[in-house]
Amino acid sequence: MELKLKDIKKDPRINSFIDQTDKYMHSLGYTDHGRRHLDIVGDRSKILAKAVGLSAKDQEIAAISGWCHDMGNFLGRTQHHYWAGMLFSQCYINQADPVQISRIIQAIVSHDKDDLKIVDKITACLIIADKSDVHRNRVVIKNNKKIKEDIHDRVNYAVTANHLNINNKKKTITLSLTLDTKVTNIMDYFSIFVERMNYCQKAAEYLKYDFNLNINHTKLA
Repeated sequence: MELKLKDIKKDPRINSFIDQTDKYMHSLGYTDHGRRHLDIVGDRSKILAKAVGLSAKDQEIAAISGWCHDMGNFLGRTQHHYWAGMLFSQCYINQADPVQISRIIQAIVSHDKDDLKIVDKITACLIIADKSDVHRNRVVIKNNKKIKEDIHDRVNYAVTANHLNINNKKKTITLSLTLDTKVTNIMDYFSIFVERMNYCQKAAEYLKYDFNLNINHTKLA
């Protein structure tokens, strides 16, 4: 059996894990880790996989990895990548190609653990897709006071536009952000995202690309 994203999205087990994660993360006051985030990460993972020349089958694996990468959060935030990999394995290990399963699990586990060596292009695509999703729409607005006090909410809420561009000729992957400096400043962005951007650089290097960051039309990295 070859797994397809359209079938994964209909699986009641996967949907239950995502629903529980959404509920759990919302109760903790975290930014969106639900279907909006998963759609973006799944789409970007597939777009990146296609751009770097991966096969249609690998593009589908990248999309599935993106859709399922955060579904283990309801079992524990700090180890959520391991939980997500375990849950995916339990659902499909006896139903699908073991090579396909292992590559999906590897990508899911590696997306949030930068001490793990990147050994697969699908993993690299997922890392960039996940870490590049910063946007106002990820913030669950309860009150303006919370946005001001929580730096993660404040930085995400300040980003009003987000574009990821892959230039195959120049071999660059560029994240371009529009940041409302009335909400927060660029240094706040770097104070919480520098590790994520470094991980994006590491993933891009594995793909033999350079990772660039532009904020308000200024190249910063």
